[in-house]
Amino acid sequence: MDFTFTVEEEAFREEVRTWLRANVPTEKRPKEGQAMRAFDTAWQRRQHESGWGGIAWPVEYGGQGLSLVQQLIWHEEYVRAEAPPPGCMFVALSHAGPTVMLRGNAEQRALHIPRIIRGEAVWCQGFSEPGAGSDLASVRARGVVDGDDLVVTGQKVWTSYADVADYQELLVRTDPDSQRHAGLSWVICDMRAPGITVRPIRTMAGITTFAEVFYDEVRIPLGQVVGGLGEGWSVAMSTLSFERGTAMIPHQVELQRTVEQLIALAGEVTGPDGRRPAAADDEVRSRLARLRAEVAAMRAMTYASISRAQREDAPGPEGAMISLYFGELFQRVHDAAMDILGGESIERQGRAEAWTFRYLDGFKHTIAGGTSEIRRNIIGERVLGLPRGRA
Repeated sequence: MDFTFTVEEEAFREEVRTWLRANVPTEKRPKEGQAMRAFDTAWQRRQHESGWGGIAWPVEYGGQGLSLVQQLIWHEEYVRAEAPPPGCMFVALSHAGPTVMLRGNAEQRALHIPRIIRGEAVWCQGFSEPGAGSDLASVRARGVVDGDDLVVTGQKVWTSYADVADYQELLVRTDPDSQRHAGLSWVICDMRAPGITVRPIRTMAGITTFAEVFYDEVRIPLGQVVGGLGEGWSVAMSTLSFERGTAMIPHQVELQRTVEQLIALAGEVTGPDGRRPAAADDEVRSRLARLRAEVAAMRAMTYASISRAQREDAPGPEGAMISLYFGELFQRVHDAAMDILGGESIERQGRAEAWTFRYLDGFKHTIAGGTSEIRRNIIGERVLGLPRGRA
């Protein structure tokens, strides 16, 4: 595996850098609500209209069809330019769209893919339930076939961006006699359909990007079932493999920058002795060195995953290793930031505001897409070939 870039790839890097320098929004991104949606969709449209939308997507679907190495370069320069996150476009771009491409029929692809790439449709994910979070096989929301429709009744929770979404990738049980993985279906749900109620959840970070969603006999055309009735588990695993795999690359790249910012912060904040900067303290320096080394290891893991993904059609279970490592490392980095800031972190203002927000918001990274325990099970069983534990 070669970790160096070719002359052509470095020229591509300069092209990316130049475009981002001229086009990254200068205004602050809203953290929630319709203002956030307007910002995120406008940024996606600007990228698409300039030929940079959907860099990982095939050309036939309106994307750029860039190689995985070019995608990595894009993400590295994207973070360096301090470009905004995809935000409420994340689900559509990173796993709903790819899942529909991979498992949807021609009609579903024609209807949904162009709207996603142009920034015209926001998606959310309807997988987790009060009794089926990491254990998706326990999904109880039901879909009953009635003529040409599925009639859906039930509840979902922790649904990101449900309050601003147009569509939802929805997992329901369509065989009432089935258990566990069997009898589930992956459905495209119109979030404006009658019978849907969305109740935002305010998190400890102070924002309402999560929500509960209730379904009261919501009618969804059978033509919106992806992969066929009863194939929902297989389709959902395709979705989660994207979320745990290539979709994590920009987060991993950004964390590298965050560690460097933390090192700079340690040079500005008074350390434990109350006299010198925190960076002058031996224990703080050692902790920062470990974090920098861990981020370097994560970068190597990312490069290895890209090399492996160039030989595969879809991300494999190895993506769980990177998402697990990232989620826990993100929290270690921000734990260190809180310790370095000390009492200043409690004030949640000035230079501490962003660090405290990311610390509180970052607990989601060891839950979303599967808890750390679920990811360890995936690694043990599907990567290492270990026997399943007792139920």
